Amino acid sequence: MNKKRKMKSAARLYAVQALFQMEHSSQTVEAVVAEFLDHRFGAVYDGEEMAEGDTDLFRKLVDGAVNNQALVDQMTDRALVAKWPISRIDPTLRALFRAAGTELTQSDTPPKVVITEFVDIARAFFPEGRETSFVNAVLDHMAREARPEAF
Repeated sequence: MNKKRKMKSAARLYAVQALFQMEHSSQTVEAVVAEFLDHRFGAVYDGEEMAEGDTDLFRKLVDGAVNNQALVDQMTDRALVAKWPISRIDPTLRALFRAAGTELTQSDTPPKVVITEFVDIARAFFPEGRETSFVNAVLDHMAREARPEAF
């Protein structure tokens, strides 16, 4: 994988983490973004270097998810089968759907790339695998609604 793609993948992962953190703290979007840019991007913990992320994509996903949360949550609700509102699903998945929904609705990244990238992130958080097929199905539905011309 080339450096630019790795940086975009890292930015998506960091956006999910930042959105999760914001939901579980009283931090502002500005505070969380600053913390991630200062302490996560390229930082070294216990000898492990954190990936360098694409800061523009990271900011776009976090800001977009916050500013368009109602729109993205409604789109997610329509994609969730079994009529489970987004408020009842796992907070990590909620953050993931918000970041992915933002990229689907506010970028020109091909939907299949967005789906693949965020399914990979789901796999990182849920290695046992049940959630990854759920995430794939929800994101596919969201992508078809957001960008029907791509299918």
